[in-house]
Amino acid sequence: DVQLQASGGGLVQAGGSLRLSCAASGFPYDDYAIGWIRQAPGKEREGVSCITLSDGTTDYADPVKGRFTISSDNAKKMVYLEMNNLKREDTAVYYCAADVMLFRGSTCQLKYPNAYEYWGQGTLVTVSS
Repeated sequence: DVQLQASGGGLVQAGGSLRLSCAASGFPYDDYAIGWIRQAPGKEREGVSCITLSDGTTDYADPVKGRFTISSDNAKKMVYLEMNNLKREDTAVYYCAADVMLFRGSTCQLKYPNAYEYWGQGTLVTVSS
């Protein structure tokens, strides 16, 4: 069965850094994309970053461009989100989620975060001023 395990959240001061990790198992890795999706209290889910595992194509939401970096270690089936220069508005529960790439050449997307098929349990990131 598909399992996604997110970790690495915590409390950090504004301007600080955190590295989130997502351990994935139970699905054909190269046929999927992994997304980091966050949800702040009282707000909708927001796609933050994603990576297409077959070719490493990445995408970022505008608010995190230049500050966050997503990467994948396919051998270990791990996806990471390096978050630098964190801001208070980055405070949220961060989920890693998997989305099947149905067609050759498909790439990950952030516009419809609820379309991701499989979800991990989330890790809380709190940025203090």
